[in-house]
Amino acid sequence: MTTLIVAIVVGAVFLLGFLAMLAQFYQKVDQGYAMIVNTMRAEPDVTFTGRLVIPILHRREVMDISMKTIEIERAGKEGLICRDNIRADIKVKFFVRVNKTREDVLTVAQSIGCERASNQETLEDLFSAKFSEALKTVGKSLDFVDLYQARDRFRDDIIRQIGDDLSGYVLEDAAIDYLEQTPLEKLDPSNILDAQGIKKITELTAEEAVRTNELRRNQELRTKKKDVETLEAML
Repeated sequence: MTTLIVAIVVGAVFLLGFLAMLAQFYQKVDQGYAMIVNTMRAEPDVTFTGRLVIPILHRREVMDISMKTIEIERAGKEGLICRDNIRADIKVKFFVRVNKTREDVLTVAQSIGCERASNQETLEDLFSAKFSEALKTVGKSLDFVDLYQARDRFRDDIIRQIGDDLSGYVLEDAAIDYLEQTPLEKLDPSNILDAQGIKKITELTAEEAVRTNELRRNQELRTKKKDVETLEAML
């Protein structure tokens, strides 16, 4: 009987010790992060929740996979050129993150490294040129007025142009923060595209001025006619 009690106590102590060891070695992963654990196997393990990490046997790295923002701004002489060669001052925010899959996390880890994966400077080096090129391509397919009035379509076309091939990253969304016509004084008349844009703006504004003047004159005529009718009725 005594031997049995001793065996139970020893077993309980061993079990408690084992559970304490598990609790000590089990590491959780915060939201917005991924943990990569290099084990004895050829391929590392990737977890988004947590797992056992045994010192000496395992090497652990953490990657930030939360949403990051890349801002592209074009203004003045560098403004976005539309199909009608009118320039637009524009500011677009792109929302990017590492795709939450084992394969994509490993792709980013192997090509860039866990520490640099969501570094702002790294992301801008990777994607600024690509996003800017997509912006120029889509902008050149729309007249300025169409671009200004159909912002949702413009944004969707940009996302489509960028596509899904982002080497382990995913573009969640894009937002147009600012969009206005580039002021005439910022354009270069010696630049053939700007010269055509200036001509287009001049033509459009002249047409609008004529239309506005016609509307004003018609309103004046209607007012005078109403005054005459009122006077006649009174007489």
